[in-house]
Amino acid sequence: MRFLNKIAVVTGAAQGIGAAIAKRFCEENIEKVYLLDMNFKKTDMVAKNIDPSGNHAVALACNVADRKEVNEVFNEILQLSGRVDILVNNAGIARDSMFHKMDDNQWDEVIKVNLTGMYNCCKAVVDGMRRQKYGKIVNLASVSAFGNIGQTNYGASKGGVIGFTKCLAKELARNNCTVNAIAPSYINTEMLQAVPEKVMQKFIDAIPMNRLGTPEELAAVAAFLSSDDASFVTGECIVVSGGSYM
Repeated sequence: MRFLNKIAVVTGAAQGIGAAIAKRFCEENIEKVYLLDMNFKKTDMVAKNIDPSGNHAVALACNVADRKEVNEVFNEILQLSGRVDILVNNAGIARDSMFHKMDDNQWDEVIKVNLTGMYNCCKAVVDGMRRQKYGKIVNLASVSAFGNIGQTNYGASKGGVIGFTKCLAKELARNNCTVNAIAPSYINTEMLQAVPEKVMQKFIDAIPMNRLGTPEELAAVAAFLSSDDASFVTGECIVVSGGSYM
């Protein structure tokens, strides 16, 4: 019942972590959760699956890297629900490459989606949250921010997410708004399914708990940070890594 009468937005909600977070919100009786993703068909299927009644989960097509599109979608949400109480910035992409082989597009695409996309969505809700003196923002970072081979673009974007989170948290604290980040390591999502089995085993061997994390475990942390149970928690980056980063 933690989310009764609350309005939430989850980006990158077509699958994996985003879909699990939206599902968790529905399980805890959210008034409305808007699932945003570029893949509307897939996102709509997720919304109908987690909320067969159609009363609480709504899918909307949105490219978070497109500022005009983001503003249009959030204006639609405000027209439909009047406010946004919770924003989970989960949308993200990876374009892994060793730096000496990385091209400009690989850098630009990752920064635009992972970092600028978060900025665009926060910009769309912050004024409303300040006015209503209430808001919860949760940004998905990554342990790659602490260093990972072949991910200078991804690591830079997620490091930026953490820095952004801590700065915005200080700015919004006086308005009773919290801003926190989650930094997961390897989570068993569709993105990892293309990884060769031998490489995957190396990932698992490096995790003290000797397994991958699950989207549901990430969703539980996001739900906590989005709830009033975390009303005195802000500016934090919670690492969810099975003990890989302690």
